[in-house]
Amino acid sequence: MTVALSGKEIASKIGEAIPQAVISVADMSVTVKSEQLFQVAKLLKETPRLEFDFLVNISGVDYLDYIEVVYHLVSLKHNHSLVLKTVCPDRDNPVVPSVVSLWRGADFLEREEYDLVGVRFEGHPNLKRIYLWEGFQGHPLRRDYL
Repeated sequence: MTVALSGKEIASKIGEAIPQAVISVADMSVTVKSEQLFQVAKLLKETPRLEFDFLVNISGVDYLDYIEVVYHLVSLKHNHSLVLKTVCPDRDNPVVPSVVSLWRGADFLEREEYDLVGVRFEGHPNLKRIYLWEGFQGHPLRRDYL
């Protein structure tokens, strides 16, 4: 089992490298501005003693006023984990940068969230529906679907 790193500890490391990127901190998670998500993810992957080399999952959460995108990261080398979050304040057009260039496993995960929640991942090499057919109206995991 991995050891969950302290959100405060990671937030301070992020803050040193990318000032004002952190929005909020919880025990085991850090929420960052969507505009700086890619830089933060790259920092978490490439910083010695952090080296989050494995992206476990990406989830989209609909909070009615905004969409949140949640990344579950693990360092296989150091056996620790972290939850990284970002907020899309424009619920009608949620956009975050793609992390496919950092973790190839993000390819299908981002397509899934695009398909089911409607989050557009800017820079994704092949962003199209993965479960539902092209032309399907709406995003089934949104609260306002139907």
